[in-house]
Amino acid sequence: MAKMTDKQKRFCNEYLIDLNVTQAAIRAGYTPKYADKRAYELLDKPLIKAYIDEELKKIEDEKIADAKEVMQYLTSVMRNEVTEEVVVVEGEGDGCSSAVVVKKDMSAKDRNKAAELLGKRYRLFTEKMEIEGAQRVQIVDDIEDE
Repeated sequence: MAKMTDKQKRFCNEYLIDLNVTQAAIRAGYTPKYADKRAYELLDKPLIKAYIDEELKKIEDEKIADAKEVMQYLTSVMRNEVTEEVVVVEGEGDGCSSAVVVKKDMSAKDRNKAAELLGKRYRLFTEKMEIEGAQRVQIVDDIEDE
């Protein structure tokens, strides 16, 4: 089975930094001429494509919140289990003041919004009625022809 070269692996790792094919090829050690004209061909190689796809999947799993994480966060906001930092100006006397960072509970507005989003997710609020079943529709034409 074929194996990626060190240069190809460097290209993959450089490409994952900014997704710029040409610059990734140059940083990996390819000549600027090659990078400008043929670097895109590297992305078509099965081993390189598979490596990049696998690394992007790892990044996605680590960085992007999934549905469960979002639901847990909204629940913690709604239950006021998280705090937020705000900057408060405090007077020190003689016309001087300083900014101080303090932690405060989430506002009622934010907690209500979290509750609303959770309620929508679990369909707790019915905005329209859904009626299921077989319904017969009968159209009666009782207009006389002239």
